[in-house]
Amino acid sequence: MIYPPATLGMLGGGQLGRFFVAAAHEMGYQVWVLDPDPKSPAGKIADRHLCVSYDDHAALDEFSSACAAVTTEFENVPAATLEYLAKFIPVRPNAAAVAICQQRVSEKNFLRDNGFPHGPYREIKVAEDLLSVPPTLFPAILKIARFGYDGKGQAVVENVTEAQQAFAQFKGETCVLEQRLQLDYEISVVLARDADGHVRTFPVAENRHQRGILDLSIAAPGASAATAELTQLAERVAVEISAKLGYIGTMGVEFFVSQGQLFVNEMAPRPHNSGHYTIDACVSNQFEQQVRALCGLPLGDSQAHSAAVMVNLLGDLWYHGETYREPDWSALLAVPNLKLHLYGKHHARPGRKMGHFTVIDNDPERALALALQARAAIGISS
Repeated sequence: MIYPPATLGMLGGGQLGRFFVAAAHEMGYQVWVLDPDPKSPAGKIADRHLCVSYDDHAALDEFSSACAAVTTEFENVPAATLEYLAKFIPVRPNAAAVAICQQRVSEKNFLRDNGFPHGPYREIKVAEDLLSVPPTLFPAILKIARFGYDGKGQAVVENVTEAQQAFAQFKGETCVLEQRLQLDYEISVVLARDADGHVRTFPVAENRHQRGILDLSIAAPGASAATAELTQLAERVAVEISAKLGYIGTMGVEFFVSQGQLFVNEMAPRPHNSGHYTIDACVSNQFEQQVRALCGLPLGDSQAHSAAVMVNLLGDLWYHGETYREPDWSALLAVPNLKLHLYGKHHARPGRKMGHFTVIDNDPERALALALQARAAIGISS
């Protein structure tokens, strides 16, 4: 086990890394962040910020010599970087698990090969691959295999012709073509798994999106559309996925519910946006669990003490016509059971996640109603 005041390493410096740094500091650890962004939100509060690229081996050598163990906050850290660091210190999650999750084709093949429920798909390496796609796969979504997130790098296509046009716009990048399922709703499971295979799952959240970006997460049984039967199944599938990956750390698994059936959408080898509610509503939040799993400590209690609804705050709120200004936070701060979290990003832009708020309450329906009222009061349109 790694005890405080040891130094932990974080690859990536966004808001997920920032929350990890905060959780680790509260537990008595020091944290070094390695991220190429000089204005990294996590780097701002870390004990040290190495502002270098992920393949800077001199910096990686310094990083590994100072840190007792290393983790990551986003899936696009090169697997080669994780493999290199693993020669010297524990790296959790391991490079193999991250590599599967960071490439959509590998992810889909992993689900298929291990018998996990997933929608129909085809790998598209070259334009000619589209000619053999059966018509029953359409309508579909064409997604770039690497680096797509929050709706980026994907296109809805109704037929082969539209798929060919989209593939050309993606400049021949390897893609996955997924059948567009008729959605009832979407849910996610956030869990933590330690090196001994012990797992703690957080309450399942129903997720609602706008423009491909998470808008709000409802972790409030009774206010969510998710049935008890499907949430239990989702938890079992997520736990089995983590075991097959040999995963150590916090991870998120996103699911589609289509015509009453559960399908795995994506896996995130890191804490998850839909798990932000755990900061305010659970005994141990997803970032504390990440610290615990990284350090070999017993996992904390993940049960919720309150119903919770989390709402994302995107950069659009900073724009008022042609005027750029800070939103009026008074409408949120006036709500006594609302928790506001801003990420310290230096500039807002449309679609960029700048913060979130969470409403907690003993009454699930009241938590949702208050969150929706606060969401409207701050100027988020439906």
